[in-house]
Amino acid sequence: MSSADVGKRAAARMAADFVQSGMRLGLGSGSTFLFVLERLAERIRDEQLEIAGVPTSKGTAEAARKFGIPLLSMTEIEHLDLAIDGADEVDPNKNMIKGGGAAHVREKIVAAAAKELLVVIDESKMVEVLGRAFLLPVEILRFGWRQAARAIETTGCVPQLRAVASGEPLITDNGNYILDCKYDEIPDPARLHDLLNSLPGVLDNGLFVGMAGRVIIGERSGKVRLIP
Repeated sequence: MSSADVGKRAAARMAADFVQSGMRLGLGSGSTFLFVLERLAERIRDEQLEIAGVPTSKGTAEAARKFGIPLLSMTEIEHLDLAIDGADEVDPNKNMIKGGGAAHVREKIVAAAAKELLVVIDESKMVEVLGRAFLLPVEILRFGWRQAARAIETTGCVPQLRAVASGEPLITDNGNYILDCKYDEIPDPARLHDLLNSLPGVLDNGLFVGMAGRVIIGERSGKVRLIP
């Protein structure tokens, strides 16, 4: 296991230990979240933990089933007790960029339905300003996508259509395209979030502003820090 994975796993296991029996959970996506599922499965087996989760992606749903975690759909719940998810970047105000796994639209819907979004990251994801290193994902409709890309470009970025290994455009679980947008930096995430979402053809972008609750940071040494 790499040193980065040591930190991810330590943070993920702490997050899973905050879960209480009877909770309905939002289940995030990505490699870090697999460690959360691993720990939840251990607790179901060893502690008879009773939970059910709403997955944020098809990949998470498949992994959760393999771990024996009961699943719900969004249509079956009014709210969630807790959502747990990772992030690609987190700034000092706990604003985030998400969407490296192409699931940010569903992740945002699930996070908004939860009483708290518990964020799990390794220390490399903490940044002073969003956007300097990580591209901002924007999910757009396939119809008229070139027009949407030109409109997005006027916000001060260079957008690039995300592709799979074959070179074909990536199709999200929602049936849409993703533009990965390179900004020099994003000093005002709230303003950019609203500007992007006002553009025709944009479904949602990967900025999560004011949504994070506690942030758990795993260090390469295996130690864990908690930002309340």
